[in-house]
Amino acid sequence: MDILDVLKKYYGYTSFRPGQEEIIRQLLAQKDVLAVMPTGAGKSLCYQIPALLMEGITLVISPLLSLMQDQVRALLSIGVRGAYLNSMLTPRQMQLATANAKKGVYKIIYVAPERLASPDFLDFACHSHIAMVAVDEAHCISQWGHDFRPSYLKIEEFIQKLSQRPPIAAFTATATPKVQQDIITRLCLRTPFTLTAGFDRKNLYFGAYRPVDKERFLLDYVTKAGGQSGIIYCNTRKKVESVTALLQERGFPALAYHAGMEDNDRKHNQEEFLYDRARIMVATSAFGMGIDKPNVRYVLHFNMPSNIEDYYQQAGRAGRDGEPAECILLYSYQDVRVSLYFIEHSQFEDGTDLVQQQRYREEERRRLKQMTYYSNSPTCLRKRLLGYFGEYYKAPCRYCSVCNHDRIEKYLIPKEQPLNEQQKPIDEALLERLKKERLRLAWLKGVPAFSIVQDRSLREMAAVKPRTLSQMARIYGIGEYKLSHYGEALLKVIIEYENDTDF
Repeated sequence: MDILDVLKKYYGYTSFRPGQEEIIRQLLAQKDVLAVMPTGAGKSLCYQIPALLMEGITLVISPLLSLMQDQVRALLSIGVRGAYLNSMLTPRQMQLATANAKKGVYKIIYVAPERLASPDFLDFACHSHIAMVAVDEAHCISQWGHDFRPSYLKIEEFIQKLSQRPPIAAFTATATPKVQQDIITRLCLRTPFTLTAGFDRKNLYFGAYRPVDKERFLLDYVTKAGGQSGIIYCNTRKKVESVTALLQERGFPALAYHAGMEDNDRKHNQEEFLYDRARIMVATSAFGMGIDKPNVRYVLHFNMPSNIEDYYQQAGRAGRDGEPAECILLYSYQDVRVSLYFIEHSQFEDGTDLVQQQRYREEERRRLKQMTYYSNSPTCLRKRLLGYFGEYYKAPCRYCSVCNHDRIEKYLIPKEQPLNEQQKPIDEALLERLKKERLRLAWLKGVPAFSIVQDRSLREMAAVKPRTLSQMARIYGIGEYKLSHYGEALLKVIIEYENDTDF
């Protein structure tokens, strides 16, 4: 089966995004790959399609527990067996999952880097046909990166223990050229095919403001956003609590998320947000890594992050469905002082010498300075962001607060210029019926609504109004699995609606 056939069968798409096809073909040719792709560019598809076509098991190494859970759920929603092995499983669940893995039940297994040294996992991996190893968040292996994790240094050692070295695919969203070279060296990639898909997300509007009253700005903003889904980032747990309380007092459906909360409370709030039962998540940077919620319409930073890498990764959680979304940054000099405090009081692992500590702090202060330049930029925000990652952009972009000469009073949630306009107008009444049916199906399956079909797919249905399964199969995002499981129910809604309105 050709990769385009797999793309349509499982994912319901008829074409690849930039960079995806090249990466997939290189991996199928048994070549190592380093891919630098922005959040929302479709990294997971780049290793999932080769995994479906290769004989054997693909291991995906990731530090993000929530991503593993979401990705396995997404695989199941298209009819692919997958599993994750991490600390979220009970010992009994881990035992059963490992036993199934040994039997070859799963095509794709997500694993935390710490699990690689486990005797049980090593026994499984060394006696199985590992077709490919995909390393997600690969910048975590670099001490020059913004999120260095020592456990990643053990990946290369693990690969050496396998009976046969498989192709290795390293993926990251926010790596400077210096970090990219470090990834190649530390993972021992062999003359890798390197692709930088481009950091520009054309559907994202970037705004940076220094309001006199941040709370007033925030309240006005979420009011204009209406019922749309959004994430608000704060730099401290205390600020998360106060902003959440402010929003709740004014009647907004906001929930909090930070590392100081009980695990069950964090999990509950995350699920409420994923399932659209709460539209606003107020969080520290602890939230969002690996969260694949496509209909986030805005990400608002109530406080300035300490570096551009973190900012761009967090902002990139908006608009993953390709539709217009906003990334709004509120800046104050107090934000700089808080970041400097955190840098000066950084905690280090045992054995980190004073020279390494000093080097780390100097690097973090340099990053903070670049973030401050962005927040106060008199020139195109998009150009400054992309330039930081080594990508040239010819300004003006006409889609940022500087290029649009936006003053604080002019900001708004964009509702014009959707990137995926239909040829026919969308029937809004039908769209509402389709959304209700999707919600019913999601409730029956116990999954988020977007796992059934995405908003873009429903809008296309409400415009095209397919009357047969073969017509439904041509809708964006409707693959064989979704067609066979949900096609009849959605068609019934359309036909009944047409009959009700056919005078």
